[in-house]
Amino acid sequence: MKRTTVDDLHKKWMKNPEYRREYNALEEEFSLSAALIEARSRAGLTQEQVAQRMNTTQAVVARLEGGGSMPSTRTLEKYAKATGTKPKISFEPEEARH
Repeated sequence: MKRTTVDDLHKKWMKNPEYRREYNALEEEFSLSAALIEARSRAGLTQEQVAQRMNTTQAVVARLEGGGSMPSTRTLEKYAKATGTKPKISFEPEEARH
């Protein structure tokens, strides 16, 4: 018997227009979280160290990285400074809709 993986389920569910729409709506949120975590990881820092550099708490950094809210530009700039990076915001055309 073949085991079903999360990737297999995701591929199957992506055929469902409602699932695909909701998944794509979350893509922006997940990509920001991934970018924050990647910046911290490249800097070799813990959440606590980033929090100290931002003059905030580890819990705030965890929430930022968790994607539970959309941080302000000012907060992103503080996070970038704390991780030795700089934020880059771009506007890209939406994919053609069917």
